[in-house]
Amino acid sequence: MRGIIRLFDRFLRWRQGVFEYWDDPECVFRIGVARAPHAIHLPDGEVPAGVKVLDLHLWNEHMPHFPPQGPDLAMALRIRRMMRASYQALCRELQRDPLLADAQAVGGATVLIDTEASPSSAKFFAHFGFSIFPYRNPLGRFGEFWENSYTWVLMWTFNEVSLRQRHLLRLRRHEIWMSTAELVGRYGAGENA
Repeated sequence: MRGIIRLFDRFLRWRQGVFEYWDDPECVFRIGVARAPHAIHLPDGEVPAGVKVLDLHLWNEHMPHFPPQGPDLAMALRIRRMMRASYQALCRELQRDPLLADAQAVGGATVLIDTEASPSSAKFFAHFGFSIFPYRNPLGRFGEFWENSYTWVLMWTFNEVSLRQRHLLRLRRHEIWMSTAELVGRYGAGENA
């Protein structure tokens, strides 16, 4: 079953134009070129609806597997280091690849922020420079249910231990966004976050 889900995930990535921008095993993201679904109000300015943005997608195969007892400090520090390296590589790619050059923001929707069970998850993303917003699927709760169902199946496929504290019907999405100017300012010269 997991093999079928992996194949379907690969098909969806191809269909959505999601690609690897850095082939290092330390990279935890893939990206897709998209259009801003709505105006995004960021601390350094507004990103108008419809402009080019980069959607971040977790590279599930590169994410560290949770140990049976659950995540610990060592794992959190490793993920933090991997994310920082991934953002630095994305900055290099923004300067190298003309397809990405005029993107105005980077981000997307995620279930990794759980403001009820783990308020610190929002602080984690804010630490990296992201602004956090409520997420609204165009199809409402019906659309969110199907998005969350697919996310839950991916978590089961790639990192089953991560489901221990994640119930399908309690998954909630948030949007995280950062302007590309902020991304380059924070990570473009190899700065530490």
